[in-house]
Amino acid sequence: MTDNLRTVTLFITVNEQVGASSECLQALKICGLSVTRIESCPSTSSEPGYDFLVDIDTQTNDVQNVIEEIKKVNIVRDVRHAECSEKLNDAASSAKVPWFPRKIPDLDALIDKVLEFGKELSSDHPGAQDPIYRQRRYEIVEKAQAYRTGQLLPRIEYTEKEKYTWKYLYTRMRALYPKYACRNYRQMFDLLEQKSIFTPDNIPQIEDISKFLKERTGFTLRPVMGQLSSRDFLSSLAFRVFHSTQYVRHYSDPLFTPEPDCCHEFLGHVPMLADPYFAELAQEIGLASLGASDEDITRLAAIFWYTVEFGLCREDGDVRVYGAALLSSYGELEYAFTETPEKRSFDPSEVANQTYPLTEYQPLYFIADSFRDATSQLRDFGMTIKRPFQIRYDPHTETVQILDSTDKI
Repeated sequence: MTDNLRTVTLFITVNEQVGASSECLQALKICGLSVTRIESCPSTSSEPGYDFLVDIDTQTNDVQNVIEEIKKVNIVRDVRHAECSEKLNDAASSAKVPWFPRKIPDLDALIDKVLEFGKELSSDHPGAQDPIYRQRRYEIVEKAQAYRTGQLLPRIEYTEKEKYTWKYLYTRMRALYPKYACRNYRQMFDLLEQKSIFTPDNIPQIEDISKFLKERTGFTLRPVMGQLSSRDFLSSLAFRVFHSTQYVRHYSDPLFTPEPDCCHEFLGHVPMLADPYFAELAQEIGLASLGASDEDITRLAAIFWYTVEFGLCREDGDVRVYGAALLSSYGELEYAFTETPEKRSFDPSEVANQTYPLTEYQPLYFIADSFRDATSQLRDFGMTIKRPFQIRYDPHTETVQILDSTDKI
């Protein structure tokens, strides 16, 4: 019988309270588990608590049932697992696992890996035939290309046309937020205005935004030349780093851009990245992407699209917006609340397999009950991604730890 024993490591997150470790052990005893090792540390989630790493020897082939039993204990907030084997260590270094960053300086390797836009514009871009605009884009992109981790983020002296474009969009979007934006977004937007980081007359600098986010949630901004691949972009979220453009859409159409620009990044993404619960959700998508297969990256990109970009949430009996693409799109924000698009409850397993249009209004949106619930669902979904290791983020060193052997766990 002992030949069939499996060593499994459980990652148990519990609420902060006196006697947390005792109740955690009691939960394991209830399941009749043989514990061979237990360690604890402060939780890396946005809520106070503790993370327990527990090695168990079990003969059961249904670890999921054990997890469900442990989750029934009131103090337990989340449970995940990983099987420990030296074979995993060999697999983790296999060429079959795509390269991924282990620390923030590794993101420097992504600088030139731009898929499109940046310096070059497609023929149908509003600024394609404007040589002055093209030269301006080139100058801004050059600064992003020269940036390396640890340097001061480049500051841009924006032109009057660029400020006009920002103000035009800012004032019109701001008027819609009380009706459509979720409470978390509105609170952070107001705080950004109180600190004079957001004003209609001046385009914010990413250095100022980055300092604000760092104090709020640990997120920082990093300049990017243009659009990255899904794999490269999502990997940065694992470290609470968000790649942000600094150039502005063409002034001929302030309400439209065929690509992410700083108006989209700042108005759409920044207020939500300042919210602790949303920041945790975004990082969870990033952590799930590290070392994932191309197929799983496609699935995670769909989840990012329908949450971070086009997500809706329930709030006090109503539906509100938290997705950045909607919060920076004057036309689609109102369209999303018409009867035309379909709306479904958020389920990562369903969302992951959805396709979506890139250049037209979305025919489908997903509604999350709360960021907390969505994050928990994403953690469970992340466990379905097949990798020969587990990932743990260390917020103190801002690195990811690869848990591919018992000793490392």
